[in-house]
Amino acid sequence: MEECILRLREVTVHHGRTPALERITAAIPCNSLTAVVGPNGAGKTTLLRAILGWHPLTSGEIRIGDHHAQHALPRIAYLPQRAEIDWDFPITVREVVRMGRFPALGSFRRFGAADHERVGSALREMGLEAKADQQIRRLSGGQQQRVFLARALAQGADLFLLDEPFGGLDQRATADLVAVLRTWRGLGRTVLIVIHEIELARRLCTHGLVLDTRLVAFGPAEECLRENCLAPLFNPIDGVAG
Repeated sequence: MEECILRLREVTVHHGRTPALERITAAIPCNSLTAVVGPNGAGKTTLLRAILGWHPLTSGEIRIGDHHAQHALPRIAYLPQRAEIDWDFPITVREVVRMGRFPALGSFRRFGAADHERVGSALREMGLEAKADQQIRRLSGGQQQRVFLARALAQGADLFLLDEPFGGLDQRATADLVAVLRTWRGLGRTVLIVIHEIELARRLCTHGLVLDTRLVAFGPAEECLRENCLAPLFNPIDGVAG
């Protein structure tokens, strides 16, 4: 039996009286890259926020490993959409990555040697040591994404939720991020990616989770990201092609 790190059972979320997610059931395997796809308003970001505990469930259950999601948040790291980040805020690369340790520190514990080592290790893995003291606004788009991936690594997570990480990146930065995520899978990490670039999702991801408020399809990417599965959900201008 395939070992799963994340289990969704009949997950339903409402915004007021409007259903944002309806009865979503899926089991995300360990060491997988899962593309979360669907049209605008399908509930993709809502799903990530529900996993994080930021949206209360109307009904259903989310379990991380053998623990309830609210007891496992240090295992989950989140990378928001680029539009949600104030790139002009005066903060250095190292300071952003240090924030990844805050959930583990709590309100009273100070940074220790182990925390500094986690930050340093994350900077090294993401190739950011030489830029650690630069302001994030001075970095390229691809480098900025690496900073927030390094913050997630410093947190010590093994489940990563990425909300449209390829949005606004040029071709070179996109290729760089693809290489990072493939390396992560080789290291046994599990990633859920909200992604609009369907052809990229087919090339990169091992699994697909297709939403349209309800679950349309879930399974291996070569099965549920096929054109005949996705075409009814998208207009031709959305770029769904064979």
